[in-house]
Amino acid sequence: MKAAPVYRALAELETPPDLLLVHTEQHYDDEMSAVFIHELELPKPDLFLGVGSGTHGEQTAKALLGVEQVLLEHMPALVVVAGDVNSTLASALAASKLHVPVAHIESGLRSFDESMPEETNRRLTDHLSTILLVHSESGVANLRAEGIDMSRVHVVGNTMIDSVLRYLPAAVARQPWSRLGVEPNGFGLVTLHRPALVDDTELLRRTISALAELAAGLPIVFPVHPRTESRLADAGLRAEQLLEIGITISGPLGYLDFLGLEAKARFVLTDSGGIQEETSALGVRCFTLRNTTERPITVERGTNTMLGMNPECIRTIPKLLQDEERSPRELPLWDGRAGERAASVITNFLGSRIATAEAPGPSESAGS
Repeated sequence: MKAAPVYRALAELETPPDLLLVHTEQHYDDEMSAVFIHELELPKPDLFLGVGSGTHGEQTAKALLGVEQVLLEHMPALVVVAGDVNSTLASALAASKLHVPVAHIESGLRSFDESMPEETNRRLTDHLSTILLVHSESGVANLRAEGIDMSRVHVVGNTMIDSVLRYLPAAVARQPWSRLGVEPNGFGLVTLHRPALVDDTELLRRTISALAELAAGLPIVFPVHPRTESRLADAGLRAEQLLEIGITISGPLGYLDFLGLEAKARFVLTDSGGIQEETSALGVRCFTLRNTTERPITVERGTNTMLGMNPECIRTIPKLLQDEERSPRELPLWDGRAGERAASVITNFLGSRIATAEAPGPSESAGS
């Protein structure tokens, strides 16, 4: 969702650069990678690295080795990475070791929660990057506070919102809610996947108990991440049991089906980062089951409310919905053109490198 608008903008230039699309396969489930690639109109990746599942160290190491081999073979002028997953850091590190410049889509996000592996990935990737593509002013402030050279920082807007705006009509036209037996604006949408929540069996059980109370007043749709599905099973919580208490479990959804549900939900409850942004752009109330967010603009200008990690707070959602309607204020540069602006920064950088490479050396200069 973040990379596709930039790839598309580069590919559609009058004179596009040569593009090599590499899929590390850190997210290897078909519903969570191949379907997304197809629905976001990306071409089939040129290379697959087969990273797969594993510990953070295993995933990072496998991606580092795989990307290094790609770079040694192709030696690109620039490596573009997005987000904050292990493959993001691994790719940036491999490139940096080989003196290949890095452009980071979604630079500057900080939760200031060092227990999150993503926080380490974000911070290190930014400090390894030559081009930092930022989506809001808070990101600029974070990078400045860390001593980043501001000439490397470019505020281009939120490329993920490019995808939301581009595909929203098609997503709604699919009417995914009808296949799940709920009505538009008549259900709550839930996503949970972070280890801090789903790996704690007691916390997960308390969360499901609070969701059951919520479902007594409004149907709940819960597309289950594979990790969460495994943890629910470990906790003895089966899909049939959840359905009986008003929680409709589905498998992982493709991008369009999830976006359609998101757009027509009465509210979304999540521990995801990106969903905080998507709901703010869509004008849908979002309740985040985390203590911190790396996306403060979604609270300040958007529709996001931080609930903390206490499942008891889930029970306050009906009152919050009743007491406070939150409509998004202007979200600067979240306008569907961030990919174009990012592509412009990238092509200017590539052009300057070509010009520098072609410039005559001291012995070739005029008058030498």
